[in-house]
Amino acid sequence: MGHSHVRSPGRNRGHSHRHGHGHGHGLTGPGTATGRHRRRLFWVVGITLAVVAVQVAGAILSGSLALLADAGHMLSDAAGVSIALLAAWIATRPASDRRTYGYQRAEVLAALANAALLVVIAVVIFLEALRRFNAVPQIHTGTMLLAAVLGAAANLVCLLILRGGQAESLNVRGAYLEVLGDLLGSLAVIAAAVVITLTGFRQADAIASILIAVMILPRAWSLLRDVVNVLLEATPKGVDVASVREHIQAAAGVVDVHDIHIWTITSGVPVFSAHVVVEDEALNADGLDRVLDRLSSCLGDHFDTAHCTFQVEPASHAVHETRHHD
Repeated sequence: MGHSHVRSPGRNRGHSHRHGHGHGHGLTGPGTATGRHRRRLFWVVGITLAVVAVQVAGAILSGSLALLADAGHMLSDAAGVSIALLAAWIATRPASDRRTYGYQRAEVLAALANAALLVVIAVVIFLEALRRFNAVPQIHTGTMLLAAVLGAAANLVCLLILRGGQAESLNVRGAYLEVLGDLLGSLAVIAAAVVITLTGFRQADAIASILIAVMILPRAWSLLRDVVNVLLEATPKGVDVASVREHIQAAAGVVDVHDIHIWTITSGVPVFSAHVVVEDEALNADGLDRVLDRLSSCLGDHFDTAHCTFQVEPASHAVHETRHHD
């Protein structure tokens, strides 16, 4: 648990208590999930741009639209990862009175831009493939095959680099899914080159281009859906509010809990707040410390929440709170 705070209404003073349970990631930029994996992203950008250069040259020399489409897809991936890196840097800027969470939400906006970019690339590839389906130029399959194999090998390396961080960050996950799509795209280009070499069916190049466009869209939709959930402050995946409520209510001294809110500032930075009704005799300095310790321990053992805020209310105040929130 990163930070836990308790606030008691109807009294002249609030009580604040901090605990370091090793679960939270903090609210500063370096603690965000993308920030922790910046080095992985830098490597992926470098490798991807090198492969783009190879594939563009290969597409020009071979006349393959599929290879050019794969290069365009990889270029969009490099742009998306670069946006994520820029956002991770922006997120390190400190919080202020005007932006109390700093710029951490910039990472989510970068993921949104990345998803939109994927959609645009998919549409452009699809339309160009349809246009060229009945007018396929001569294709030099040797060059096409070599460039596609190099692209596939580079994509495998990038997948291994990103695998360790894709479960934590939307942007790392987005990059991982994009590289996975790139690998499938390279395999499609390889298959098209083999088909053209063996059968002379040059339309296989346009078909491979359409397949690349179709593969992009589901990944873009998945990323876009997760971004929208963050922007709508939906409950993070894997968190059961009913289970959280049960754990809090089971803590000694707790009578009830209401107004539970669990959301995400950016990937890797979940936030929790709740109104906790406690026994009246617990509302002294020592009693509040013990209740907060129990709540923090309970949530820290079962839920990975970076920042928790508890508004503590005496049981005798519960009737007033019920009327206020009805």
